[in-house]
Amino acid sequence: MAELTSQAQARVVRKQRVFAWVQDYGVYAAVLALLLFNVLFTPHFLDAANFRTQLVQVTPIVIVSLGMALVIGTQGIDLSVGSVMALAAALVVMYLGYGWLPAVIVAVVGGAVVGAVGGALVAYVGVQPIVATLALLVGVRGLANVLVPQLVEFRNPDLIALGSSSVAGIPVIVLIAAALTVIVLFVVRRTTFGRQVVAIGGNRSASELSGLPVKRVLLTVYVISGLLAALAGVLATARLQASDPTSLGLFIELSAITAVVVGGTPLTGGRIRVLSTVMGALLMQLLSATLIKHNLPQSWTQMVQAVIILAAVYATRERR
Repeated sequence: MAELTSQAQARVVRKQRVFAWVQDYGVYAAVLALLLFNVLFTPHFLDAANFRTQLVQVTPIVIVSLGMALVIGTQGIDLSVGSVMALAAALVVMYLGYGWLPAVIVAVVGGAVVGAVGGALVAYVGVQPIVATLALLVGVRGLANVLVPQLVEFRNPDLIALGSSSVAGIPVIVLIAAALTVIVLFVVRRTTFGRQVVAIGGNRSASELSGLPVKRVLLTVYVISGLLAALAGVLATARLQASDPTSLGLFIELSAITAVVVGGTPLTGGRIRVLSTVMGALLMQLLSATLIKHNLPQSWTQMVQAVIILAAVYATRERR
């Protein structure tokens, strides 16, 4: 009887180790497998122009996902990020007459203000994150459409350069995303604020009893998410050389949540995996590009993404 119990425990331990490996390294293995498949079966995949295109297209998702990872790390969610991108696109073109830099600052500050409103509702009013940010998703998108009701093209050379120029062959917007990744990674791993975010996500009640500034940290996290979403909106607008609040950022909140979950950050909070979040965004971008290049409809991408999300959530649940 004792031997059977020991064998059952050993099977459970092995199962937990498998799920832990999938959660920690599964996204890296998936990206490598997808890269290998494309190298073997996708024509011109190794062309520099193709890599540049893929990186440029995934940049807004990466930037938004960094803020989303912080929010999810606190057991929260931010559904307003796509609307914040649209608001930033509207503000930057409205204030472009004052110069590209003041316009960018106004747009980013506008995103931070939206994040502050969402954070205040969650931290101080006690509204559930999904409800607070859902209301902002609808309201902020409407505000952006009121400010700029239709597509507006611009010809400001400095703003266009922000979205199209390169340094040593690497697009500036990709370098910005990489720099932001390093900053967020440092904040999560090396700062008191990062440890507070993880602690609050792990056990909010215990964090309050231990004297952590829970409400202030939650407010700050949502402000950062709004700020990063606004910056992503500015960069996307600069790349497109046009402001289109009607369509910019639509459903990007779903892409960001997918990247975070696939990267191994649990929806239950208490853990933030920054680099894996970036790899999750790259995985979704590569998957979409691969299916398109092989003449498969977009609906296939959505179905495969759904399977990947379910697998990631299941691995997290089994590990816990």
